[in-house]
Amino acid sequence: MRIAVTGSVATDHLMTFPGKFTEQLIADKLDRVSLSFLVDGLDIRRGGVAANITYGMGCLGLRPLLVGAVGPDFAEYRSWLEDHGVDTSAVLESQFHTARFVCTTDTEGNQIASFYPGAMADARNISIKEVAACAGGLDLVLIGADDPEAMFRHTSACAMAGIPFAADPSQQLPRMDGDQTRALVDGAAYLFSNEYETALIERKTGWAEDEIAEHVEVQVTTLGPRGARITRAGQPPVTVPAVPGVQALDPTGAGDAFRAGFLAALAWELSVERAAQLGCLLAALVLEAVGTQEYELKKTAVAERLAAAYGPAAAEEIAVHLG
Repeated sequence: MRIAVTGSVATDHLMTFPGKFTEQLIADKLDRVSLSFLVDGLDIRRGGVAANITYGMGCLGLRPLLVGAVGPDFAEYRSWLEDHGVDTSAVLESQFHTARFVCTTDTEGNQIASFYPGAMADARNISIKEVAACAGGLDLVLIGADDPEAMFRHTSACAMAGIPFAADPSQQLPRMDGDQTRALVDGAAYLFSNEYETALIERKTGWAEDEIAEHVEVQVTTLGPRGARITRAGQPPVTVPAVPGVQALDPTGAGDAFRAGFLAALAWELSVERAAQLGCLLAALVLEAVGTQEYELKKTAVAERLAAAYGPAAAEEIAVHLG
């Protein structure tokens, strides 16, 4: 199964604030916020939703196709991804710097972030039709947070070419109106979102929870420490609990890792329940590391942890595919 992942490729600047953001916010002054947080640490990491997802898939033994726009400063990052199994042949090099994500996390896991798009704005110049032709065909395209125009173009191109796509608008949802949100979601084979994003999709599209199932084949909602829920029309929801015993250090990238595990299991033609279990396992590994691509996948350790969380049958079905 040939899977392409479109979306941002970025450098993450991750900082930690030794307090609570909420204690610094004054309710009747929120229209005039002026705050500066003295942070304890700074980690500069590789990131971007598409790069994070393809990294996880590559570590699982697949050869995902990364589709995004980068700057002339991407050479070292490209080598890193290629060394971890990612096909970067569809990456477009722009004259602008690779996108940058700057994020501060407090002691409660709350985050305040800014994102500079840079080269990402040129992602709209990528043709999914040409990418598919060069790849010898695509079985699924995940359309992740990216330049908005690129997201619309990729969605339309998949629909016109009959290529199944997974809608994953995530960070770009706040800037979308109702028509735009419906355009990104309608007809998707899979819809990925967290609980808050799901509520936002419902509000913006005007579709009730049960109506979304009329527009997408499979809805996957991540539930944080409660795991994930898979919803399909005419079938009872499947809820998969999170991996227990996680010692979380940094929440950044956990959702991307979940998608990597889920997509890998789809490529192996496993059930959506197994896909969510592998997704939760990868999310746990990212939570226990600082940075989105700093975790390691060792087959024996992964199998043991899957067995402890979901039973030996789940571990056996998944571990046989691990690279």
